Amino acid sequence: MTARKIRVLIAKPGLDGHDRGAKVVARALRDAGMEVIYTGIRQTPEMIVEAALQEDVDVIGLSILSGAHMTLCPRIMELLRQYGMGDVPVLVGGIIPEEDRAALEAAGVRAVFGPGTPTHEIVDFIRRVVSAPAEV
Repeated sequence: MTARKIRVLIAKPGLDGHDRGAKVVARALRDAGMEVIYTGIRQTPEMIVEAALQEDVDVIGLSILSGAHMTLCPRIMELLRQYGMGDVPVLVGGIIPEEDRAALEAAGVRAVFGPGTPTHEIVDFIRRVVSAPAEV
């Protein structure tokens, strides 16, 4: 019997239309054997959380290049808690200033990956957080 694949939702919240990085990460996750649901660009926090709920995902990955991460991420985390999904790890990638990382983590974001992060680091992190959520 084979184990269930890790299900990852990749989303582009806000008005940012640049999705090359999100697509690169999505492909790397698929190549690593994960099931990836890519919602596309210009997603609202409500759309992202609804998709995560419907797809029963293990992890949510957000790609944000617009600078709106301090508005979008806390709203997504709030909605996840409202829908009983506060335990789903949320990862953020994109242009995130170092001084904003602590606030994002305080809001519940599990990890922030900046430009140039090797995709194997993201894959490894997801595998660790899904297999042992309390340890990461």
